[in-house]
Amino acid sequence: MDVTVRKASEKDFTAIFSLIRELAIFENGLDKVTNSVEQMKEEKDFFKCIVAENETGEIIGIALYFFAYYTWVGKSLYLDDLVVKKAFRGNGIGTKLMEKVFEVAEEENCKRLRLQVLHWNTPAIKLYKKNGFTIDKEWYNCDYNF
Repeated sequence: MDVTVRKASEKDFTAIFSLIRELAIFENGLDKVTNSVEQMKEEKDFFKCIVAENETGEIIGIALYFFAYYTWVGKSLYLDDLVVKKAFRGNGIGTKLMEKVFEVAEEENCKRLRLQVLHWNTPAIKLYKKNGFTIDKEWYNCDYNF
């Protein structure tokens, strides 16, 4: 399969948001999605995204990230979502997106690349372990939503 991996632009937001919704459905959390394409446009300076396109130009995968600062290590890249459309999984697209994320983190002199994964998402855990991530089972997510 011929796949092009590139940085996203604002014209890609509708396709990106569609994949965000697909991920939310997969994770049984669609009711928690309050974001929108309009909100993404308003807040576009707060995140970056890499897209994977097939030979027809269809966006079939995304890696959405932002930069953060962690007191123990310094500048880091936080990978918020890595999603590949269900019909295209198992073709190495997630690995291609991950390789590009590593490239961006290195270019930006990041000291850490961090992400979260649900404990039951074994395909994702397998991908992350294959790429050298360690899975920390001690820390809990703590969110406060406005």
